[in-house]
This record gives sequence, structure tokens and C-alpha cells, in this order.
Amino acid sequence: MFRKMLKLIFIFLNVQLAAQTLSIGDFPQVQVQQYPQSAPPQSMTKQLKATDGSQWTLATRGVFRDGRLFHSKRFLPCDSALGFTEPKPGRVRVHTTCGDSELRFESIRLRDKAKRYETIAIKHDRHGFVADTRDNGRTASNDNDGLWTAMYAVAKLFEYKSTNDKQALARAERATKAVLFLEQITGEPGYPARSYIDPTEIKPKDGFWYWTADKKYEFKSDTSSDESVGHFLLFGMAWDLLPKGKLRDEVRETCRRQMDYILKHNYYLIDPMTGKPTRWGKWSPAYFEGEGKEDAPLNALELISFLRTTAHVTGDAKYERELAKIINELGYLKIAGRLKEQREELNYSDEELAMLSFYPLLVYEKNPDYRAGILKALDDWFENMRPQRNPLWNAIYEIGRGSNPELRKASIETLQRLPLDLRYWRVENSWRKELPIAAKPDRFGRKETTVFLQPDERAMMKWNSNPFILDGGGDGSSENDGTIFQLPYWMGRYHKLWGER
Repeated sequence: MFRKMLKLIFIFLNVQLAAQTLSIGDFPQVQVQQYPQSAPPQSMTKQLKATDGSQWTLATRGVFRDGRLFHSKRFLPCDSALGFTEPKPGRVRVHTTCGDSELRFESIRLRDKAKRYETIAIKHDRHGFVADTRDNGRTASNDNDGLWTAMYAVAKLFEYKSTNDKQALARAERATKAVLFLEQITGEPGYPARSYIDPTEIKPKDGFWYWTADKKYEFKSDTSSDESVGHFLLFGMAWDLLPKGKLRDEVRETCRRQMDYILKHNYYLIDPMTGKPTRWGKWSPAYFEGEGKEDAPLNALELISFLRTTAHVTGDAKYERELAKIINELGYLKIAGRLKEQREELNYSDEELAMLSFYPLLVYEKNPDYRAGILKALDDWFENMRPQRNPLWNAIYEIGRGSNPELRKASIETLQRLPLDLRYWRVENSWRKELPIAAKPDRFGRKETTVFLQPDERAMMKWNSNPFILDGGGDGSSENDGTIFQLPYWMGRYHKLWGER
């Protein structure tokens, strides 16, 4: 009877979320066309009221449109703007000392924006991974190929279940196979590589690389906890959302092997090439009591999440027993709730790992005592995240804590303001006098503001980066793959947090 009541409570939570779905309408997206430098026309003005009623003015760097700043090479040849013309209704040309940009605003739905980002993601495909691009389009190996690809695969699974789009399923399956192959390539059941390359690819200069026995590939070892978080997130979602068949069965067995490998080695990820724990693959009490004291709340949460996911995917009671052991005997849930006591510095990458670990627990955990501890830890982590207006963190928090219209509105605004141009252009905001500066720099010594900057006014970044940094970016030769939009958008659609009108 008690179990039935818990099930009804969980169903009620999902119904409440679904009942308050926010409908998304069109939102103007900026289309940019740039022109070489020419003599400014006589009709140029330093202020312009466009035919659509918008007011354009010069900024110290760039230009304002109704108070919204457009600057950096994302929008302009350079930030030294001279004035405006409107050669055609709805097309405002910004004249700079380096050339001209014509800015046109096209209203599109978020689902259409997701399709545009998918054309970018396809260009990032490297052996099925969603890889980094460098040097104007060339894909390259990355330490976190497994994590980034797992996040993309989960996004595509959410899309498939929300729309029944077979192309989304095909992309999800390809990405899932790439993640599973990271374990197969090492030759050690249960131990995944960070990444791999074939002989035609350039090998990164950092890290520990080893040839496979057949010399067909080189794989990167010293695998991080980041990878494990991504893998277990994918294992759960792939088990839930893939059609029944061989790939789904492979997911279950890979999940089992990776969990067993960690348990076999007393909560360490042992690198078979060295026989020692990897630098970050440590979830043991001994680590928490020593050098890993600051990491303990996050890593305890991760192991709880891995075990809950494995118990769900395999149905094997031994993982339930192991979960009960680390919570009731070793106190891992209490450790997970000590973030505020033990955190020494703010690490946005840790926030990403925490939220991706919370998600399976919020979906799968039914034990009311365990769930209470999980929600307490979630609240502690989210306290710093709330001002970030991050659509992924907000969605996960809503899934755990119930409908929150304020968070949902912020999520949609951030999704709307992500630029269509995902290249890593240099973007500087430290000159803006209206932005308050934090009393201390971030952990890398960089100046940051204390207020939220919309993503089209700051440097391009993944969700593991500091969104309050004033200056950042690169020369535009590399590009984000768009999972920063795809995962939160399709998670929200799948969980009925929002839907398109």
C-alpha cells in the first residue's frame, strides 16, 4: 500500500508539471550579413528609428537596439561603430571602421532553432562523437568526448520520444554506440577511455595515450569522473527511451560492467595501464577523508546516482544492497549534503556534474528517506545556480521540486537569446560601466560581473563555464556544437515543461 502511495505521489508530480506547460511562441533571431569596408553613405545617422519601431544608438563598443547590445565579430566586423542606415525595411546596416553589418530579425520557433543547431552538430561528428571543431571546421579529439557525446545522445533521445522523429533516433543511436565503444576499445571490461583517434588524426599533445592491440586506434586513458557521469546519465536514458533491441541490451550490459568495475576496485576507477586510480575517478571513503575532502559532496552524489541508475537499468538487487550500504553504513547521502561546509571554491564544471548526477536520482529514486536527502543536496547546489538562468539546471530543478513559473520563464528567455552563430568569437564586456564588478576574481583570476549577461552578449561557452566572466572567447575558428540548446530544450519538451504553440 505504501509503495502504491509513493507511485501515486510521483505520478501526481509529473501531472502537475504537465498541467502547467508553458507554450512557446516565435522569437526574433538575428541574421547577420557582413560587407567589406566602404565610404559611409551620406544618409548615415548616429541614431536611427527603424521602420519596425526599434531605436538604434551607438555604444562605446558596438550598438544598442532598444537597450540590447550587439558587439563582437558575432555581429559586427569590429566594435568601432560609426552609424546606421536602413537600405530596406527591416534591414538595419551598421557601419563600422572595419566594414558593415546588416542585421535582420527573423522570428522563429525554438523547435526550428533546434533544427538549425542540428545542422551544426552534424558537422561535429567524429566517429559518432560530438567533437570539438578547430581550424575552421576540422574535428579533433577532446578529453570529454564521452561526456559531451552522452549529453547530445540524451538530447536526441528526448527529441525522439517527444516527436517520434526517426532521424533523431538515428542520431541518438550513433552517438550512443560511440560512447559504448569507449569501453570496448580499452580491452578492459568496465573501463572506458576518454577518447580515441585513428592513425589519420592528429593526436593531442597532452594526456596518456595507448595503442589498441591491433594498432588500429590510439585511446586516451586516465579517464575522469566527468566521463562516468556522462556514461551513467546516458545508460539510464537509453534504457528508458531506446526501442527494445540489441543496442538497448548492450547499454544494460555496459552499465553493469562499468558499475561492477568501480565496485570491484573499492569505489575507484583503476587505470588498467598503470594499475592505479585515475586522477579524478575516486569515490571512496578514504579519498573523502584525505585529499578529496572538498570533492566529497559531489563524488558521494555521483556514486549514489551511478548505483541508482544501474539498479534501474539492470533490475539486479545487488545494486540496491550496495546503495543501501553506502547511504546507511558509509553515510554517503549525508556527505552529499555537506556542500556548503566543504566547498572551498566555486567550480562551474562541478555544478554541471552535480546536476547531471541529480537528474537520474530525481527520476528514479522512490525511497522517501533517500529522496529527502537528495532534495536537500539539490537545494544547496541550486542556491548558486539560480542567478545563472541556466535552462538545463532550471529544468532539472523543476523536475525535482515541481513547477516554478519564474525559473521556466528564465529558461525560455535564455534559450531564445542563445545566438545562431555558435563560433567562439572574442567578446569583451569589461568596458561596460553599467555592469557591477565582483569583489573577487573567479578561481582563474578573471574579472566577473555580479549580474546575468544574456548569452548573445557574452562569449560562447558550454554549461560547465562561468557565465559571469566579462571577457572571453577566441578567434572564431572553433564552434560550439549546440548541445547547450538541444539538451535543455528537448528535456523540457519531454517532461512537458514547455511546448510549442
